[in-house]
Amino acid sequence: MLKDITLGQYYPGNSPVHRMDPRLKILLTVLYATLLFFIKGFLGYGVVFIFTVGVIGLAGIPVPYVVRGLRPLFFVIVFTAAINIFMTPGRTAFRLFDTPIAATHEGIYMAVYMVLRLSFLVVGTSVLTLTSSPVALTDGLERLLGPFKKIGVPAHEIAMMMSIAIRFIPTLMEETQKIIKAQKARGADFESGNIFRRAKALTPILVPLFMGAFRRADELALAMESRCYNGGENRTRLKQMHMTLSDCLSAAIAALVLAAAVTVGYMGIL
Repeated sequence: MLKDITLGQYYPGNSPVHRMDPRLKILLTVLYATLLFFIKGFLGYGVVFIFTVGVIGLAGIPVPYVVRGLRPLFFVIVFTAAINIFMTPGRTAFRLFDTPIAATHEGIYMAVYMVLRLSFLVVGTSVLTLTSSPVALTDGLERLLGPFKKIGVPAHEIAMMMSIAIRFIPTLMEETQKIIKAQKARGADFESGNIFRRAKALTPILVPLFMGAFRRADELALAMESRCYNGGENRTRLKQMHMTLSDCLSAAIAALVLAAAVTVGYMGIL
């Protein structure tokens, strides 16, 4: 399941989405994630679905490759849906095994909205990292935070830390998978027993994983220091970012589509 995590991975390509200015992609992703919490009605989510699938297709990324990123969050999605179904007050739809616990019609609708919201949020965020290299994300984020330097915000350091964190997600997941396989080869059992026994069985995984993470952090710090890294002051870039007219038009169209998804919900359509 860990290998299904797509957040932080980069899918190489030369599509219009890949070539788009990273600053605009970051802003559109923030707008996309924000507007998801304001969409009401299935028609609004239908517009978001068409928009998301269209962007994935335009980027040339296989849809199953992106959707598989939802598998690690399956438990969270199911738990969120169950909480909404049985904890939202309203008209009773059915009772759970003749118990006082009842599901409501309002809870079912709310659960569907929450599942769609979480799914689109994960998929939309994954598209940003899949179509943008870590270097491009760092430069884009630093440029967006640039105006805040005047009030003492360390824009370069924040951008570097976030990009390193995103970059090492796949690495840590791969190392976790290797540790699990190694422990299973030694006879470790992670699947039998109750939840407390399974949690205790994770100790042989967490200890070497944390040690490996600290070792990688130390090696990265030494590598940056040996290359005379000194932060964002007076640093130059090999590739300069230029916002083209097509980037602005694409961003405007995306913003209008997302605004339309919110509008149809507030108009009371479905």
